[in-house]
Amino acid sequence: MASAADRRLFWGVATIILVADLVTKLLAESQLAHHVPVRLIGDYVQFRLVYNQCAAFGLCLGAYSRWIFFGLALGALLVLRSMVRAARPGDKWRIVSLALVCAGAIGNVVDRIRSAQGVVDFVDVGIAAARWPTFNVADSAITVGAIALAVSLWLEGRSQERGGEARAAEP
Repeated sequence: MASAADRRLFWGVATIILVADLVTKLLAESQLAHHVPVRLIGDYVQFRLVYNQCAAFGLCLGAYSRWIFFGLALGALLVLRSMVRAARPGDKWRIVSLALVCAGAIGNVVDRIRSAQGVVDFVDVGIAAARWPTFNVADSAITVGAIALAVSLWLEGRSQERGGEARAAEP
């Protein structure tokens, strides 16, 4: 990621997601702390305050989950940093996907630092008893960014395969 435009894109997207995550978590804590779930679309989509001391889908590692997941997130951010630096100039898809994942990871790390209660989750979706794990803006950004990054890497691999096949077919 050599160009100034790429850096602005990365930091712009990351900042917007991080601010949105932090603001919505603070709002969720202040508005949902003493309320039953706030129904947005019947029972299908609602806001419900939950503190998650574990990782995605309730994955827990015992009493030290907070610090283990904090350390894993920092390690992931170092890997993501190297991927950001290695991104081809002008590869906006990759830059945006990495910004989403980085901002989401930072948002959840901030929660792990600021409170022993865990990461603030508040979006609850599902049908009757079949519920998706409660999530937040950071989780959504990580998920969308990871999918976009996987597609980007897959397309890059296919492009390299085709290039290799074309070079091998030349006389």
